Amino acid sequence: MSSLSSLSSLSPLSLVGRLGGAALVLTVVLPLIVLIGSTSVADLREAARNPRFVEALGLSVRTTLASVVLVTVLGTPLAWWLVSTPGRLSRVVSMLLELPIMIPPAVIGLALLQTFGRMGFVGAWLSTKGIFIAFTPAAVVLAQVTVSAPYFIQAASNAFREVTPDTLVVARTLGASSSTAFLRVALPIALPGVVVGASLAWARALGEFGATLLFAGNLPGHTQTMPLAIFYALESDVRMAVVLATMLVGLGGVLLLSLRLIPSLAAAARRRR
Repeated sequence: MSSLSSLSSLSPLSLVGRLGGAALVLTVVLPLIVLIGSTSVADLREAARNPRFVEALGLSVRTTLASVVLVTVLGTPLAWWLVSTPGRLSRVVSMLLELPIMIPPAVIGLALLQTFGRMGFVGAWLSTKGIFIAFTPAAVVLAQVTVSAPYFIQAASNAFREVTPDTLVVARTLGASSSTAFLRVALPIALPGVVVGASLAWARALGEFGATLLFAGNLPGHTQTMPLAIFYALESDVRMAVVLATMLVGLGGVLLLSLRLIPSLAAAARRRR
């Protein structure tokens, strides 16, 4: 009765907001609960003994780690440049880097195929040198880099914006070069945000499907990642597809937990200094 009376005392807008919010949370969470509840420990053990799915998991881990390393190594200085060099060029570059977020992954895969395929804009020239990218593990990594880089750049740029100009001025007056100021001052301050960006990029790369399917194909043991293995299993064994999907949900949960813990751990480390 108390809950009903409290609801009746709410304004119409608050009531709609609460009911709509509850419906949205239920829409997002309920399917995941049903998915996880449909999987038993025996199912997970069976999937762990299936060589095809073990290969898909191993390929996903290897390619996503490679893509995250590439995105982090190349994207960190780029994010710093975007923040420290305001102007028309940096704004245009930032907008172009955000474009993959706004377009379907299948479009990205087709664009990569048109560019790096054997008859593509760049791929035709690479083919004359004996270098083939499409439908190889390298294509998987390239697709993952393309779709995940914007998430890292955004997170790293936001982290670098926390570096105050006065801090850099002090470092420069003490004789530090611009490179030293970046490595010894700006990067340590922004490091928690950079790590969060890398985690977001890894999560996006781990779940990549459309661009990988079009550009790298769905070749078991060669280019078949976990999302593609789920698609493959769905055609013949729905139960196994559910098991694999549950495994990806578990990995996503670990990533989400790390994203929540990193800022608090970084704050605790700063307090101890």
